[in-house]
Amino acid sequence: MLELSAVCLRFGAKQVLHNISFSLQKGEFIGIIGPNGAGKSSLLRLIQGALSAQSGQILLKQRQLSSFATAELARTLAVVSQTAAPLFALTVEQVASMGLLPHKSWFELNSSYDSAQVRLALQKVGLAGKYSDVVDTLSGGEIQRLYIARALVQQPSLLLLDEPTNHLDVQYQHQILQLVKALGIPLLACLHDLNLAAMYCDKLLLLNQGEQVAFGSPAEVLQPQLMQQVFGLPCEIALHPRLHKLQVTFMPASLEPVC
Repeated sequence: MLELSAVCLRFGAKQVLHNISFSLQKGEFIGIIGPNGAGKSSLLRLIQGALSAQSGQILLKQRQLSSFATAELARTLAVVSQTAAPLFALTVEQVASMGLLPHKSWFELNSSYDSAQVRLALQKVGLAGKYSDVVDTLSGGEIQRLYIARALVQQPSLLLLDEPTNHLDVQYQHQILQLVKALGIPLLACLHDLNLAAMYCDKLLLLNQGEQVAFGSPAEVLQPQLMQQVFGLPCEIALHPRLHKLQVTFMPASLEPVC
């Protein structure tokens, strides 16, 4: 579905990404992890075509990414960002219908089939009962689910997510990741929480200062030595006895006593 080979990105004299190489297969969920400034969001912007690499190769569905026209790329991949443009007084149905735009010519009206696709997407994300609600009345978790519905209406082959659980309560964090994983669409997501990444992702890409530190299964990437090297703190990594998923616990070298 997606393959990067020795990809490099510079902003002027600053090296943002260096020698990034990995592949995403159909049905996989890959999490991009690393500290702030590691290059996670820049990598997503490269893949969505918002930035251009100075060297290396990006293949999407075995084609050069640069060969995709803007509209064709919008029909092939969808993006759910951690921040989105204000939606003002739009309804849930109107926002979800924005996913139809890459499939429409100028002034083309929506068909009954289009309306059915919008309703189906809202049903998949649990918002069917809020079809006519104004977006301003939704909770943070509901808004994020609405953005996912809009992406589903695009009918993409690949879904990119940039910190989709940021600023959400714990319940909504799990709800969003369970939802996207159940969609059956190949997923590439920047994730801040290592334990969420370990729980939901099939593979992890670990970045630090624009360098690819590791790529593989959570068990291969979430190694104590690597985590301490990248995040600057010693840590323990253990298998949860009930979930059978890895859990990462960072341990400050010293803690001041609380008075």
